[in-house]
Amino acid sequence: MKPVIVTDPPRADLEEVTRLADYGVATVHEALGRSGLLGSGLRPIQDGARVGGTAVTALCWPGDNLMIHAAVEQCREGDVLVVTTTSPCTDGLFGELFATALRHRGVRGLVTTTGVRDVTDLRALGFPVWSAAISAQGTVKATAGAVNVPVAIGGQLIRPGDAILADDDGVLRVRREDVRKGLEAAKARLEKEAAAREAFATGQLGLDRYGLREKLAALGVRYLTAEEYEKEQA
Repeated sequence: MKPVIVTDPPRADLEEVTRLADYGVATVHEALGRSGLLGSGLRPIQDGARVGGTAVTALCWPGDNLMIHAAVEQCREGDVLVVTTTSPCTDGLFGELFATALRHRGVRGLVTTTGVRDVTDLRALGFPVWSAAISAQGTVKATAGAVNVPVAIGGQLIRPGDAILADDDGVLRVRREDVRKGLEAAKARLEKEAAAREAFATGQLGLDRYGLREKLAALGVRYLTAEEYEKEQA
C-alpha cells in the first residue's frame, strides 16, 4: 500500500444517489441482480436510519486512526465515510468527536469494518453508523495509510465516489456509473412488489402467483394426507 491522499475523485450524482437510497438496500440489491452487498458483518448502531451518499474511503492500519483524521478533510456535503484496515481490527477507531467534525461537513454517515465507541453519544447526535463491532479500545495516530483509494469490504470493491446505501438491512455499494440504472431497476421492482402486495392482501398465494406449484411438481414434491404419509413410513 502506498501512502497517498487523493483529493479529487469523481463522484456519483448526489441527487440520484439520494433518490436511490429512498428505495432501500434490499430493493436496490435485488434490482441490481443481488450485487454490491457488503455482507452481514456490518450492522447499524441505531434503528431506522436510511442514508445514501458518495464514498470517501480511508484505509488504516489496525489500531491506528491517523488516516481517518486525514479523510475528514476530504469529505464534503453528501459523502459517506468508508473505513477499513489492512488486516482485521475491531478497536474503536471512531467516536463522537469524529462524528461532530463530519456532521459539520455534511457527511451522511460512517461505514466501517472496525469498531466504534461513544455509541450513546453517536445516537444522541443522530449520526448514522454501520460497524463490525463496538469497542472502547483506543487507538494511536502513528502509521500512514491512504485516503480515497479503492478498498475491498465483504468481497466488494468500493471506489471513492461510488454510491453507498445503508439502512437496517445492511450496506450496499452501487458503482457510480450504475446509479441511474439502479434507479430504473429499483422503480420497476417496487412496482412489481406493489402488485404482489395487493394480490397477497386479497388472499392470493405465492405458490400460484409465481407458478411454484409446477416447480414443486417438477422437483418431485407430492401432496399426501397424514394417513398416506404414515403408510409410506411404515
